[in-house]
Amino acid sequence: MSEPAKRSTIYFEPQLHAALRLKAAQDDRSLSELVNDAVRAALAEDHEDIDTARARASESTLSYEQLLADLKAHGRL
Repeated sequence: MSEPAKRSTIYFEPQLHAALRLKAAQDDRSLSELVNDAVRAALAEDHEDIDTARARASESTLSYEQLLADLKAHGRL
């Protein structure tokens, strides 16, 4: 059995609220469904970013000067 939804008050800018209401009506969905999906997507993207950062943590880094020298050496600067 799933946990009941929690209620929260969110204040939208008037134009954003109007756009969300139109989108919800167009898609035959509730505003809550749209917001939940958007927040879920943003959290998933953050999770992917964290995973990517962890995976790349052991990579060597270049200083700005080294990067410029490398670009120049390869004719890109």
